[in-house]
Amino acid sequence: MPQLPLSLSLESMADPHNPFAEEQSVAVPLIDPNQNIILLKDEEAAEELTDAELEENLQKLNNFLLLFGFHQCSLLRTVISWFTFGIIGVSVPVCILLLPTCSGCEKYQINKFELDIIASQALLAAISLLCVSHNLRKHGIRKFLFVDRYHGHMGKFRKEYIEMIQGFFRLLVLWIIPCFILKTIREVIRVIYVDHESWWISVAILFALLSSWAYSTIISLSASVLLNLVCNLQVIHFADYKTLLESDSDVTALIDEHVRLRHHLSKISHRFRIFLLLEFLVVTSSQVVTLFQTTGYHGIITLINGGDFAISSIVQVVGIVICLHATAKISHRAQRVASIASRWHALVTSNSPDPSRMRGSISEGNFEALANPIRSIPTVFSESDLESLDSIGPPNYTQLASHVSSYNKRQAFVMYLQSNPAGVTIYGWTVDRELINTVFIIEFSLILFVLGKTMIFT
Repeated sequence: MPQLPLSLSLESMADPHNPFAEEQSVAVPLIDPNQNIILLKDEEAAEELTDAELEENLQKLNNFLLLFGFHQCSLLRTVISWFTFGIIGVSVPVCILLLPTCSGCEKYQINKFELDIIASQALLAAISLLCVSHNLRKHGIRKFLFVDRYHGHMGKFRKEYIEMIQGFFRLLVLWIIPCFILKTIREVIRVIYVDHESWWISVAILFALLSSWAYSTIISLSASVLLNLVCNLQVIHFADYKTLLESDSDVTALIDEHVRLRHHLSKISHRFRIFLLLEFLVVTSSQVVTLFQTTGYHGIITLINGGDFAISSIVQVVGIVICLHATAKISHRAQRVASIASRWHALVTSNSPDPSRMRGSISEGNFEALANPIRSIPTVFSESDLESLDSIGPPNYTQLASHVSSYNKRQAFVMYLQSNPAGVTIYGWTVDRELINTVFIIEFSLILFVLGKTMIFT
């Protein structure tokens, strides 16, 4: 093998384009490509597992809604749903109340009270069933909850979606079980004191009344909890928007995302505004009628013959509170975006270079050059000095214009958010703290009016 001279070998090692250097250098990978493939496969497997879990939870929710007649996608299902509701929710309790009564049953059961309670309970359940079934038939479960891949960024918030869907069942059970226990205690006491021909008739009546009450109550509360679920899913997106606002400075992307979120809230408002309005009217009228009947009744009202009023009022108030809490929460989050954007704008502006100082430094430099031309230009010129003077151009305002443009964009974005507050609305009325205070004042005024008409102090 011929020996290379020492100078040639050193040059070949120093020169990267030398073919001898290419032969001697060996590329050593820093990261094993097989390891990257394994990590990608693990991530894909985890995503598929989370997708399967999300699909399972959505299917559970869909089956629950199908069981209680909310899915009315065909004529047959619609007929079955409303027929079942008419039998279990209305006919069964009314027929039991209209059965021949025993002597002295007025102490333990006032039929006038019971019929009014059944009417308000059935009316609330019918409103819930009608509104939710209409939205599910029109949009489907995924678009109704905004968890489809094209509108809800399902791949990004899988775990949060799963947690919220599971919270739907937890919240429903949390309120159904205590009310069911109270209803069971009241009905057991009533059956004990009201004599029937045989014990099995009493057991059958008890089972029928509890089943009818549970069916109607689950339907009426499910609509309120479903509205709470839809609003909580949007809270996830607003929390992500806050993170995006703190990390991204692209104003166009921020405006596009905010427009999308406002569009979702507008859809929620249109889908639930009839439900919310009818819910308020029915609950308010039911409470007013309850006050008129209980305060105007001349007999003795006990926990046995008037206990259903308390249980019915608890269910109605719980449903209203869940609706108001969910809508006011998402409205507050949406309106809070403007304050977060203002803080972000202030922080970015305070941390950026001051345009006035940049403009002042440029102006001062030009003024000094014009006022003292002898000091600014050397008196003894060389050829290199003249060449350098020829290369000096006008001052560069590109950086100053960039800062001013960025400031104007942020200022316009903040003004846009302040001029377009988002939130859930009922025919233009935003459901926020002010509306809740207004509702409270109206309800309190009605209570005082009814008490003033029925109560007499001596």
